Amino acid sequence: MSKPSSKASAASKLLRGGLPSVPGAGRRAQFSAATKRALVDVAERLFTEDGYTGTSLDAIVAGAEVTKGALYHHFNGKRALFEAVFERVEGEAVRTILAAMKEHRDPWDKAVAGLRAFVDVVQQPGYRRVVVQEAPAVLGYEGVREQEERSSLAVVHDLVGQLLLDRQRPVDAGLVATFGRILFGALAAAGEVVAESEEPTDASRRVEIAFGYLISGMQLLREAGVTLPTAAELAEPDAPTPEPTDEARD
Repeated sequence: MSKPSSKASAASKLLRGGLPSVPGAGRRAQFSAATKRALVDVAERLFTEDGYTGTSLDAIVAGAEVTKGALYHHFNGKRALFEAVFERVEGEAVRTILAAMKEHRDPWDKAVAGLRAFVDVVQQPGYRRVVVQEAPAVLGYEGVREQEERSSLAVVHDLVGQLLLDRQRPVDAGLVATFGRILFGALAAAGEVVAESEEPTDASRRVEIAFGYLISGMQLLREAGVTLPTAAELAEPDAPTPEPTDEARD
């Protein structure tokens, strides 16, 4: 039987470092939360450095200075732990993008600020490795999509709704959702371009320019008075495409 380590565990260090107290939670519950956080901290670092297949549970528990029993108390295996890391990295990216957008009121300015924040995020090693490179293979398309629908896709959909808002005529909701899906897919592809590039800074700059053109094109069309069809107009396939308003022509 091995002797207990005299070295404090990572969870103990987190707890001593001022883990936020949870109302009504005892010290055991707080220590459990610290253990879980330590496991996710170490797993995030190892998944970023060595990838999913190159990271073992033994390495994770050794880094967190806990037992495998403690790991299995919180996660049923490596995939579940990876999912927790993915959710954290994705969530932090979304919060960064939202913070950048929050500084602007105009939706077009928000779009540009959000794009620039996204470009910065995809250059971060953790995001590139965990979200872009590893997650599709580990979690599968559905697993990634479920998380994205709760976070980043929702942000894109909300922004597109603001960009396409027409106070004079209700734009078809399905069309707004389609715009959101297409734009989100393009952003995901852009993330792959950056992640796979040997020069991520240059690749990010190209992504920013390309999306800048797309956003500017949408803005120019709206300012020219080109309208999008309503649900009723979409139901009439032979209906003429809306023309710019007289006010816009002037």
